[in-house]
Formats: sequence, structure tokens, C-alpha cells
Amino acid sequence: MKFVARIYLKLAALAMATGALTRIVLLFNSQTTDIGFSAGEWLEVFLLGAVNDLCAITLGFVFMMLFTASISDAKYRKPYGYFLLGALVAALVYVTCFNTVFDEYGSVVPRIAAGILGFCAAQFALKLFVPRVRKSWTTAWFCILTTIYVGSIVLNAVCEVVFWSEFGVRYNFIAVDYLVYTNEVVGNIMESYPIGIMTLGLMLVTIVITWFLFRRDMPESTQLAAGGWRLAALPAYAAAAAAAFGIMQFNVRFQDSPNVYVNELQANGAYKFCDAFVKNELDYKQFYITLPDSEAAARIHAEYGSTGDNLHRVMSDREERRPNIVLITVESLSASFMERFGNTRQLTPRFDELCTQGLAFDNIYATGNRTVRGLEAVTLSLPPCPGQSIIKRPNNGGMHSTAEILRDKGYSTTYFYGGNAYFDNMETFFGGNGYEIVDQKCYTPDEITFANIWGVCDEDSYDKALKVLGEKAASGQPFFAHIMSVSNHRPYTYPAGRISIPNDAKSRAGGVMYSDYALGEFIAKARRQPWFDNTVFLITADHCASSAGKTEIPLAKYRIPALIYSPAFVEPAAVETMASQIDLMPTLFALLGMEYDSHLYGKNILADDFRERAFIATYQDLGYLDGDTFTVLSPVCRVTQYRVVPTDDDPYNVVPLDTVDEEMLHRAISYYQTSGMWNNR
Repeated sequence: MKFVARIYLKLAALAMATGALTRIVLLFNSQTTDIGFSAGEWLEVFLLGAVNDLCAITLGFVFMMLFTASISDAKYRKPYGYFLLGALVAALVYVTCFNTVFDEYGSVVPRIAAGILGFCAAQFALKLFVPRVRKSWTTAWFCILTTIYVGSIVLNAVCEVVFWSEFGVRYNFIAVDYLVYTNEVVGNIMESYPIGIMTLGLMLVTIVITWFLFRRDMPESTQLAAGGWRLAALPAYAAAAAAAFGIMQFNVRFQDSPNVYVNELQANGAYKFCDAFVKNELDYKQFYITLPDSEAAARIHAEYGSTGDNLHRVMSDREERRPNIVLITVESLSASFMERFGNTRQLTPRFDELCTQGLAFDNIYATGNRTVRGLEAVTLSLPPCPGQSIIKRPNNGGMHSTAEILRDKGYSTTYFYGGNAYFDNMETFFGGNGYEIVDQKCYTPDEITFANIWGVCDEDSYDKALKVLGEKAASGQPFFAHIMSVSNHRPYTYPAGRISIPNDAKSRAGGVMYSDYALGEFIAKARRQPWFDNTVFLITADHCASSAGKTEIPLAKYRIPALIYSPAFVEPAAVETMASQIDLMPTLFALLGMEYDSHLYGKNILADDFRERAFIATYQDLGYLDGDTFTVLSPVCRVTQYRVVPTDDDPYNVVPLDTVDEEMLHRAISYYQTSGMWNNR
């Protein structure tokens, strides 16, 4: 038992030291913009942080505990050893020769299961029939397991720094999402970082630390085979693990500082990841403050003149027109990248010029910080739901979408994506909602001039769209095309010779500039098409490039550009009205004089009675900006309100309110509660 305790203490010391060092590195990361902490907050960051790290490694020690507890000669004695070997062989035969639960997952899962069972059976047979190898086998696996523990601790620290550099937070729901799409994410990492050098460095550090900490323990691991230490050790560990879990759950209540960096720095990344994995779908009524259903519904019905699940008739005093519609959502195009919004680097000259030729909306806010949030906003026109986007959820077909409205008016509907549409469940969602999908699988080799892990470059994607739309226009049926770009994404690689930033620079500025170049080329080529004069373009972003900031929802990091461009239908103008991403498609419909039955929460921004408001959310915090009041609804029925008080340095500066504005709170609740109630399947 002393041996196991010694191993635990060494791993715990390593985890706590690495955690403290990681926090120091994150403090000096460029994403960390405010470390003006109070003395109490510094204690929370490092003292509670150390406690959280200790609890996390205690829970993670379960694998070492199971390994050490399994080291025993008793299981090889007759007849138990033969029974166990027979069971392992039978399981291997069953998985290999029959249809099992593993086959339901498809891909390589059945082969992986068969490989693991085959290895277990082979190594058990070896130790059963050749007893002299048992000690060396135990020592070897103890060395491997301790190396894995050390490597995991070191690798996790590096990954947390990389993740923080991208998002300004610990692991969250985004990291869970990325784990699902291993091919794209691993490919992205391979193309963005010097993986070879980093891997060698991590391996060297892992080997050195493992040798330094455990070189004297390795020969002693064989003593675990004898003795009754398990009778005391296993219950003691179970109690310690239960206590660790309870403490980590309790410490979450300290992670509610107005400064999000205090909350994130004191947390343990591994625990945050597991917590996000478990909570990837949040039920509004279970986790958030609510109104009586009847009161929430009455508020929405009064605002929209609706019944049921917000069913209402949208009327128009204009003559209806049905031109072709092309919706372009540009990857990660923050408003702050554009000269129109004060940027002086000339990153988006094409889009800046287009904004002077169409109806530009200069005060639009994205609903979230992921592509699926932006797609959800323009497709379903709903406030963002807590947890994962509706696009990522099951049973999301046949929904009331903007495309459904257009199909009812005779439009064909097509979704264009330069990558593989299985990513982020786009294929299931758009296919289940009546879209024809054109993704990378539809390209012939000669249609691809450049591609990276995310898919073909934007130029190829736009050229493919032009080809398909030309064919659709020839049929005489109006088309609705939604094009999602991919090039403005790490690793920021693109064809050479297009822009002034080299294609191998792998800089965000290069990604932005190339996306702008490709967009400009697309519009220029579209102008030469016979269908151009009968087409309206809506160009916007899916979300901003970064959502990190001092507060959980920094308003500046959600502001996106939006433009309705059509020389034949739309006069150039600038609209300063504050509005949401969900309002863009309803505004376009209003410009075209369309009347329709609607379940949408989006409204016509240009209407005289339009109420300026925006829905801005993370996967847990649901924000509602109304005038200068910003209400944030959070799990555990927590409510925070801010007043937007611009300063010379920060036009989006927010000040916490001591007294909650009940009317604003009830508005926010009614939007989010009813949307979840009527659209969460």
C-alpha cells in the first residue's frame, strides 16, 4: 500500500506543479487582457487552482489503481486461469465472427475491439503458461503506465496553452466538438504547428521526468503481486475519489467572478473538458431562470401577434419579387478586420468596396462563436439555444427554416460547403431540411486547385457554385444558394500569388485577406453571368475570429459585417440600427415584398417598429442586448446584468448593475425559454 501511495503522491506533485506553471504561462498569454486581480482573486487562481488540480489527479489515478490491483498470481491458479483464458478467447471469437454492438458504430471500431481482446487473450495466455515472464511483464507495464501519466500531464499543459491562445478560455464545449471531428482537427494541428519538433520535445521531457521520478520505483512494482494490501487500499481510494469529486463540484461556485479570467485560471482543464462533455446539451428549464410557461408564451405572442409555437403571418405592402438569392457566410470575418469599422491594415478592400455599393448593416451581432451558431442563426432565425447548436442535435430535420419559406415560393435550395459536410453534422441538418448539398465529395479532381484539411480553397468553392448555379438558372426556377466559406481558418493556407501576404505565412491576416480576395473574384465573375441582374446577395460572417475577453461575452468580439447587395434591386445605404444575425434573412424577405407564414424570431430591421436588440451567447451563457442593457442568463439560475457605458478606450465597456431591470430580464427569459420550449426536440 505504501508503494501505491508513493506513486500517487509523486503524480500529484507533478500535476500541481505543472498546473501552477500553466497558470503563470496563461497569465502572460496575449489573449489574457486583464490581470488586475484582487488579493482574494489571486488566492482563488493559485490556491483553489492547486486544490482543483489535486482533485483532478486523484480522480485520474483510477487507471493506476486498477492496474496495480490487477497484479496478482492468484488469477493464474488452476482452474481459475483456464476459465479466464477461455472467457477471453470466447469474447474474441464472438467479436470477430458475429455481429456485435461494435458493428453498430462501423468504421474501424470492430477491428479495434477485436485487437484489444486479442491482445488481452494473448498476454494472459503467455503469463498463464510461462510464469517466469510475469515479473518482467509487470515492470514493463508499470513503466509504460507511469510514462503515459507523465506524458498526459505534460501534453495537457501544452494543449491548454494552445487552446487558450485560440479561444482565451480553458477547455470548453468547443474542445468536445473538436474531439468528435478528429480528422479535421488533427489535420489542422499538423498544418498549423511544427508537430515533429513539438512531439520530440514532449517525448524528451516526458522521458526525463519519468526517469527522475520513478526510476527507483520501477523494480519494486513486482511486490504488488503479493499481500492483502488491496483490502485497505481500494476502499481508501474510493473514499478519496468521492471526496475529490465533491470538492471539485463545490469549488465551481467560486468560479463566478465578473472577470472571466479569474474563473478560467483557477479551474482545472481536464475537469472542464469532462464537464463540457457531460453538459453538451442543456435543458433551459432545468438550468436557467424561468417564467411560467404561459407568461413567457404570452409575451412572445403579444410581440409577434402569434399563436402556438410563434406561428404568425408576415405581411408586406410591397409587390412581391422572387429573384435568385445567394447567401454567403464567410468564416470568422470579424467586423474589426474591415476598414469600414476602423481597421487600417487593408485586409478587406473588396468587401469594403462592396459595402459602399449595397445596403450595409453596420451594427449586427453574431449569435455565437462557432460556425454552427451562425448557420443556425441565418437558417432557423432563432435565439441561440444553450448547449450544442440545433444543427448538432438529433431529430433536427423538417424544421421551420428560411429555406422552407423559399421552397414554398418555388425556389430550389442548395447548400455549398468547401469541405466535407459531415463535419459539424451539417450534412444531416441541411439534408434533413430540404437542401441539396454540394460539398467536397461532389468535386472532380480538375475542380480542385488548392485544398487543406478544411477543404478546397474559397476560389474553388465559389467557382463550383457558379457552375452549379448556372445550370439551375437555365431551368428557369429561382434558386436559393447558401455558400459557407472555409479559407479564413487556421492553418490559414491558400493558393500562392493571390495576395501580398505569402501563402505559407499561416497568419490570420493572410486568411482574412485571401477570403476577401476570393469573395471579390466571385462577385466579379457573377456579374458576368446572365442570372446576375436577377439575383440578390446577402453577405455576412458566421461568427467573429475570437470571442475571448475580460467578460464571458465581450460584445466587441461578436460584431460582424452584413451586406445586402443587388444593383438591380437595392439602393446603396448604411444602416446603423442594432440588430441580430437572426434578423438578416427576414429583412431580405421584407425587401423583396414576401408574405409568408412564419415561426421565425427574426424581424425586419428596416421596419419602423423594429426594436433594437441582439442575442449573443456562448454554449452556456445566454445574452440579450436591448438598448444599453445587457442581460446574461447562466446555469444554476444565475442572472447578471450590465450597462453598456462607452469610454474613449472601449466603446463596448460594460458596468455590472447592482439592481436587476426586471422588464429586461423577463424579455430575455421569454425569448430563450419559448424558443427552447418550441424548438428543442
